[in-house]
Amino acid sequence: MAKHNSKFMKIRCTECNNEQVMFEKSSSNINCLVCNKPLATSKGGKSEITGRVLEVLE
Repeated sequence: MAKHNSKFMKIRCTECNNEQVMFEKSSSNINCLVCNKPLATSKGGKSEITGRVLEVLE
């Protein structure tokens, strides 16, 4: 079976400290669910993360 290098990450918003889980290679921009601040921007491959990464989930 093929092994995937992409992972889910728990990130924290720098504005309101909300924590949420996102996919590392998201195909769309990710905003905070509480304050709507951008947490990650899609760049065609891995996302550019503007929030703080708390942990990488296996």
